[in-house]
Amino acid sequence: MDFKLFFTAFCLLFLAELGDKTQLTVFTLVTQYNKPLPVFLGASCALVLVTLIGALFGHVVTRYVPATYMKVIAGVMFVGIGIFLLVEALPQLLHQLGRG
Repeated sequence: MDFKLFFTAFCLLFLAELGDKTQLTVFTLVTQYNKPLPVFLGASCALVLVTLIGALFGHVVTRYVPATYMKVIAGVMFVGIGIFLLVEALPQLLHQLGRG
């Protein structure tokens, strides 16, 4: 077992997930139903399954696409999503600022 890789993955994903929509969804479900254990278990199983799919897909893709290309593709996708969200949010922000 490569513990350095294990802890790198753990730390990066832990930091990336703080305050994201998944955590906010869990927070909302617990506040709505006041049952933290089933929400925790359901969310944990979902995250494990999504991570498994990502790991398996990544393993298959690396057979056909070099890692450098994958980094570029992932970077372009993140930038694209960021631009999309910015373009979507700016008109709303400008409208709110105009009112305020």
